[in-house]
Amino acid sequence: MGLNSFICHCIGDSLDGLRDGLSHFSGPSRAAIVFAMEPDDPMYIFDPQNLLGGHEPRLKELYVENRQWRSAPAIQRDSLKYNHIVPEKDIHLAGLISFGCRSGSVYYQVWFTEHHPDACSTGPTERWLEHAAWRFCLDMTGERAFYTGISGSFLREYATHAVRDDVVDRMNVLLGWDTRLRIYPILDTILELSRTREEGAWPRGKLVFVEPQALPQMSFLARFPESEQPSIENIKHVRKLLAAVERSDLKLISDGRCVAGIAAESLPDFTITADFRGGHGFLKVVDDPVCSFSDGTYQSRTRRANLVHLEEALLESDLDPEIGNTVFKIVASLVHRAEDRKHGATLVLNLDASPLAISGQCFDRPLDLQEPEVLDLAKALLRLDGALHIGADLHLHGFACLLDGRAIEGEDRARGARFNSALRFSAEHADIIIVVVSSDRPVSVIQSGVEISAACQWRPMSCGIVQPTHLDRWVDRNGD
Repeated sequence: MGLNSFICHCIGDSLDGLRDGLSHFSGPSRAAIVFAMEPDDPMYIFDPQNLLGGHEPRLKELYVENRQWRSAPAIQRDSLKYNHIVPEKDIHLAGLISFGCRSGSVYYQVWFTEHHPDACSTGPTERWLEHAAWRFCLDMTGERAFYTGISGSFLREYATHAVRDDVVDRMNVLLGWDTRLRIYPILDTILELSRTREEGAWPRGKLVFVEPQALPQMSFLARFPESEQPSIENIKHVRKLLAAVERSDLKLISDGRCVAGIAAESLPDFTITADFRGGHGFLKVVDDPVCSFSDGTYQSRTRRANLVHLEEALLESDLDPEIGNTVFKIVASLVHRAEDRKHGATLVLNLDASPLAISGQCFDRPLDLQEPEVLDLAKALLRLDGALHIGADLHLHGFACLLDGRAIEGEDRARGARFNSALRFSAEHADIIIVVVSSDRPVSVIQSGVEISAACQWRPMSCGIVQPTHLDRWVDRNGD
């Protein structure tokens, strides 16, 4: 049986909404699906932006050469099972997050998206893909005349719901189903607090939510009488109380309805923590990060620089792997300090055994960056104009270094002098990697006059432009 236009429209609409929503939550994202409507139908693939490119051998092994995926009996299409999905085991494709399931209306389906390396957790994204699968099943259960066309809109705005679903799943594992914590009001309170200033300052400090039944066993430093406990809906009052635990080990404690008091340690086994850090913060369940938040929205990012391109460049260099790993840790520590302090910085990594002479302030002898006090000094020197000069010997050779060079193609005047001087300098010197930290842009890794960390500039496209195709044909065509 071929695919009719209604099925194609439903998938395209959902994929558009899913991709758009995930791009706001995690950064530029693609999405794809493989599916079979009935047990005897061919397996189809819908991958408008080639997300699954490079995985042809594994997909061929799973779905073309192996027929095991067809062995499960079809779920009966009765009214009680229209909304019921049976999850499938994760197929674990490298660099991707996926969710697969079976249902009465769609025999088999797996949804895919990127696994961004700077994500706090894959949980919310997995729940997002699960909801996409559920929406597709729901769209396929009814008559075409009753199709509402809202699946794409649901998936586009699903961020808070995805975070809630992940938190609830974790909570049910640790506490069971019998709990009085209501997650949506907690998530709404966190977002409202994140955009509420007090005397011009963004919130800082930790607000910890615990199961109401756990309060009597807690050791409070200060507990409020029940009649005077501020409601978490009173955002301005809670925001003022956060000032009492700012920059300390103290925490505001809430049962999900009111602020019960202030505690330091001895927290229950299950907690939901909002860690406010000024303009942003992090949501954690127990000690596991779920996501970050800022500007009144939830996001997946750790808000740390993604240095995977630097790691790859060091692995491909002639450095001993152990030395390369140490260089990476030193640079990551310096970059994160600049990010935390919100100032720009430039680091020149000289991978040649003979350090390059760079104009700037030098020392009477190079300083060993493996010594903690020297690394702390380097972090302080980051604030000065100019670059830090780090050698392959793991020593700091200079600071406030000036980078110059002839103009090259690929310069971007919108990026400023720090970025463009790094492009010019790296273009004229071999065995140089330059890391540029901007106060308002992502970290750039530059080598041989090229920003190797630049994101792939693929353009979003409407999924209506591309149609699903038979998986076996796609594998043969793309695998050649």
